[in-house]
Amino acid sequence: MGHALPSLLGFFTPLSGGSPNADRIDSLYKITLVIALVVFVLVEGGLIYALWRFRARKGAVAAQIRGNTRLEVGWTVAAALILVGLAVLTFAKLSGIENPPNSNAEGAKLADASGPLLASSEERLPPNGKALKITVIGRQYLWQYVYPGANEPDGLGAPFSYEEMVVPTNTTVSLKIVSADVVHAWWIPELGGKFQAVPGYDNYTWFKIPRPGVFKGQCAFLCGRGHARMFATVRAVPPAQFEQWLADRKKLISEANAEAKVARAKLGAQTGAGQVENP
Repeated sequence: MGHALPSLLGFFTPLSGGSPNADRIDSLYKITLVIALVVFVLVEGGLIYALWRFRARKGAVAAQIRGNTRLEVGWTVAAALILVGLAVLTFAKLSGIENPPNSNAEGAKLADASGPLLASSEERLPPNGKALKITVIGRQYLWQYVYPGANEPDGLGAPFSYEEMVVPTNTTVSLKIVSADVVHAWWIPELGGKFQAVPGYDNYTWFKIPRPGVFKGQCAFLCGRGHARMFATVRAVPPAQFEQWLADRKKLISEANAEAKVARAKLGAQTGAGQVENP
């Protein structure tokens, strides 16, 4: 019985367990749901009782009641108190949902690697201003994740991955969400709320995963015929494993760029029918 109520509430509330902001959203939903259920039971119970208690009887004459001021004032005040209580609770939890915490000691070095970040009115940073910044790019029909560590000032050479985002545990991760074509929506339910990727605009969110695991979601905005296949995965690994993964990505991208450079030089050197002209 002790586990029945949380399991029942979990069926009607958002997924959580992957990040503190998702946990706070989930707890707020559950509190609101419990209050709503109590109100529902009281109202429907009173209605059923009135239907039974004052049902039609032969020979009985119904009393003509014009109103009950005390009752009307009572339920109005009770409803107002419930709304005020929920508003206070929401604002109390809102800060923990919007504002990310600092990374743990083992993830602090990885957050520092992103360099100082300048927070906009939409982007929230931890108190120490350090977070691992990853750019999420929505494309028809896959997600691309660009990590810090570009070789050039214009951002070229930055390590990236498709479909699966790999992140370190115990590290505050700040996401910049953009779109390369149409409107998409980034949503990993266990890691927090849903955010749209809109062409020409930047949206921001964050998460901090305490332990290794895999979290799944998909595009939550109809973006074309391939929308249903636009899945998203976040894989959290220990910081040391993440550093090795990031180093491997940089190496692979560097090797691919070197091969492309050789191929371009070869094409540029061709003459005759196979000659490639630069625009």
